[in-house]
Parts: sequence; structure tokens; C-alpha cells
Amino acid sequence: MRNSRRSQIDPFIVMDVMEAARRAEASGRHIIHMEVGQPGTPAPAGARAALSKAMVDDAMGYTVALGLPALRTRIAQLYGEWYNVDLSPDRVVVTSGSSGAFILAFTALFDTGDRVGIGAPGYPSYRQILRALDLVPVDIETAVENRLQPVPGDLAGLDLAGVMVASPANPTGTMLDREALAALMQAAAEQGAAFISDEIYHGIEYDRHAVSALEISDDCYVINSFSKYFSMTGWRIGWMVVPEDHVRVIERVAQNLFICPPHASQVAALAAMECKDELQANLEVYRANRTLMLDGLPQAGFDRIAPPDGAFYVYADVSHLTDDSRAFATEILEQAGVAVTPGLDFDPARGAGTIRFSYARSTADIEEGLRRLRHFMTERGSD
Repeated sequence: MRNSRRSQIDPFIVMDVMEAARRAEASGRHIIHMEVGQPGTPAPAGARAALSKAMVDDAMGYTVALGLPALRTRIAQLYGEWYNVDLSPDRVVVTSGSSGAFILAFTALFDTGDRVGIGAPGYPSYRQILRALDLVPVDIETAVENRLQPVPGDLAGLDLAGVMVASPANPTGTMLDREALAALMQAAAEQGAAFISDEIYHGIEYDRHAVSALEISDDCYVINSFSKYFSMTGWRIGWMVVPEDHVRVIERVAQNLFICPPHASQVAALAAMECKDELQANLEVYRANRTLMLDGLPQAGFDRIAPPDGAFYVYADVSHLTDDSRAFATEILEQAGVAVTPGLDFDPARGAGTIRFSYARSTADIEEGLRRLRHFMTERGSD
């Protein structure tokens, strides 16, 4: 049977690394997971308790396509608490994870063949979802001096229908301040490009707060998720904020593509938003882990890094150690028992010389992973 051209997209390499790590664990090995951006903690206790009650009291059928009204209202309230933005719940769309939001946004905003700019390095699924929708991803090659974030001059001459930016970013954890984000939004507007802000790592910040695009303009799409700060990756629940005149457009597409987001996950997400103490405790773990990584990775020989402002990643230049980051990641997994992600996932042009380390797991795991990496690099250097 034939396959479509649209289906010929690249694999999500970190998922392949996860599978290799799973096989190693199935054979009896203990693997330290620094590959996947997944909190080591479960959904907050209050979220799990709320769902347990709802499963007794509610049939958990379809919700309306835009999501439970109570959840949309609570998300809108969050923008007042975090950013001092007065947001109407009518502009909030609950989605099946941020991935569902990307599909809705790209479908609503762009036509076949449109060119959409994405930062490189950047989240790999942007590129593949765009390709699957017959859109053209345009890698914006970012510079180290700009902390691997795009700047307005990078957009010149690219003829873009859209620009997508993440801050804090995956894989680097670097952030754009208000001035830099506003400048990018203005540069996109000047060439008639729609602006999409991926804010999935908001809430996981260390020395300063992340800026939402909604603080600058309503003429943008903002995408977020309960996966990271709210520790609900497998629940597949996210949201997006769109301009008022785009709500009905998104609603029609969502009705047909998804019917509605998962009801059970919406119930849990609503309760999770009231679990601030537990969520902040998770953040303090990431903060401690970040300190360990910024100290321990250079000791292990990974000293070419951009210190992260947020999220839970360190992106390291390893071009002085290898010209094949995928093979290097395999070597680290096999010999050190530490799973890491090769940079080819994030930057097809330069990723052969980079590695991403995640520090989302427990502090004990991070300490053990760093110990193993130091031993591995010492042994590798003596060969």
C-alpha cells in the first residue's frame, strides 16, 4: 500500500533514545534518564484526587470542543496572576497537549506551501508537523552570541508567512526579555508573518520571570501546556490563546480534528492549577539540579554550554569531542548507562556537534548521572 509524501518525516530522535534506554532497562541495566523533557514527579496530588472523585460522579463524556468553561476561565485567571494580563476566557482554547495546539494553529494560520520560520536549534516536532501539513519549515540559524535565540535581523529576506519562537527554549533553556521579544514580534509583523509564541516552559524559571507575548500584543497565538510546570506530560492536555476573531476558526477545526480534549485530563488540569505548593516544590528540585549540572558538566568535560534561564535542559557544544552526536549519545548510553539526546534532533545543520542534557528527574538521579558521566569521560580520555 502506498504512503503519502506528507508522511515522509524524520523520526523524533529523543523517542528513539527512550526506546533504546527502555531496552537496556529490560535487560536489567539501571539507566539514568537525561534524555527526555519529562518531570520525574506525577501530576499533583490534588489533580489525581479530583479525577478519582469525578470518575465516580461523572460519566466523563465529550466536553465542548474549546474545553471545559471552568478550565478556560481558570487559565485566563492565570494570565492575571503571572503576567498582569486581563484575558477573556473566550480566547482560551483547551487542546490535546501542546501538540494538538500546534496542529490547530498551523492549520488555521497557513496554507499549503507557506513558509514558517523556526529557531534552530529548536523543538524538532515543529519542523515535522509543518512538513506533515504540507508547509515549509524554515530554520532560522541562531547565533551563540544571541544565546541561540533568533533576533530580528535573522528574519530578513526569508519571505515568511509565520514565525514561531519559544522562550524558555527547548533545547537551550534560554529566554528572550521583553525588549527582544517585542522586537521579534515587530519584525514578523512588518513582513506580514503570523507570530506564534511557545510558552510551554513558563513557570520553570530561575533568576527572572519569562515574558508572555500577550504582555506585548493580542495579535499573536500563544501555546502552553500542563506537561512541564504542572508535571502532567502523559495526560496530553494543553491550551492556546488566540485573537478574538480567530476563536470560531479554531473551534471549527478543533470540532472536526479532535472533537474535544480528553475530559479526564481537563478535570485533573483544573485541580492542578490550585496545587501551587507542590508545583513550587518541584521547581526547587529543578533549581537544585540546575546548579548541579552547571557545576558537574564542566567537571565531566562538557564545558561549552549556554547557561539556561528556564526549562530543565543544558545544551552543550561537543564538536571538540565528536562529529557524530547520535553515535556519541549511543556510546554514552551503552558505556555509562546515561541516556542523553543528540543535537541532530534540534538542529539538522549543526546538531552533529551538540548534545542536550535534561535535569528534570530527581536530584539523586542527577548526582548519579553526573558521576557516571565523569567516569565515562575520564575512561574515554585515557583510551
